Amino acid sequence: MPSQLSLVPPPATRRPAPPALVVVAHGSRDPRALSTVSALLDRVRALRPDVPVHLGHIELNAPLLPDTLAALGDAEAVLVPLLLSRGYHVKQDIPEMAAASRARTHLAAPLGPHPLLVDALQARLTEAGWGGTPHRTSGVVLAAAGSRDPDAKTDTGRTAHLLATRLGVPVIPAYASAATPTVEAAVRTLLARGRRHIALASYFTAPGRFATECARKAPWIAAAPLGTHPSMADLVLHRYEEALAAAAEPVLASA
Repeated sequence: MPSQLSLVPPPATRRPAPPALVVVAHGSRDPRALSTVSALLDRVRALRPDVPVHLGHIELNAPLLPDTLAALGDAEAVLVPLLLSRGYHVKQDIPEMAAASRARTHLAAPLGPHPLLVDALQARLTEAGWGGTPHRTSGVVLAAAGSRDPDAKTDTGRTAHLLATRLGVPVIPAYASAATPTVEAAVRTLLARGRRHIALASYFTAPGRFATECARKAPWIAAAPLGTHPSMADLVLHRYEEALAAAAEPVLASA
C-alpha cells in the first residue's frame, strides 16, 4: 500500500532575535540628562519593539557600560554612542570597555554629523522662535561640548556647514571647553559681520552643565538640546542598522 504524505506541517522555524542595541551615553550629574536619555530610549523601543534596547554610561550615572555589557553575557550587541562627534570616548573608552567584556560587540559610529541631526537642530531653533527675522541680519552659534581631538572639531564643523546650508545664514561652531572659539567669541564674530539676530543652537543630546552655560550666553534666543526629538530615535536606529550591515559585509564577500 503506497505510503501517504504526512499532512502534519513542519515545525515553524523561529527567527533569531536581533542583536541587542546598547545606547552609550556620556553621563551627567544633572538629573535631567538621565531622564531625557531614558525617554529617548523609550522612543527607540517604540519604533523597534523586536530589538532589545539597553543603556550604558561612560561615567557619572548607572548603569555604567561595563555593567550593562556584563549583564548581556556573551550575547551579540551593537554599541551606539549617544555622542555627536568622534573623540576620545568614541576612539578609546568605548572600544576598551567593549573589548573587556564577554559580549560579541559591534561598534557603531557616533551620531554626528548627519542630516537627521540638522532636522532636530532646525526644529529646536524653530521652537525657540527662529524664523521671524531677515536672513541678512541673522546668524547662529552652534554650541557644542568641545574636545581636544581634531576629528571632533571637524565633525562639528561639518554639522555647522549642513545647518548653514539648511537655514541660509552663517553658522559658527563654538565650544564650552577644550576647543575654540568660545560662544562669546563666535557671537562677536557674527556681530562684526552685521548679524544682529544671533540664535544659539544647542548641540547637546540632553540638558546638562555645558548646555545650560552656553544657553546663558545667547544674545537672543537659545534652542533646547536635541533630547527626544523624533529624528534622534531614527538616527540611533540608523547607526544600529549601519553597524550590523558593516559587520555582515565580510561574510557576504567570502560567500
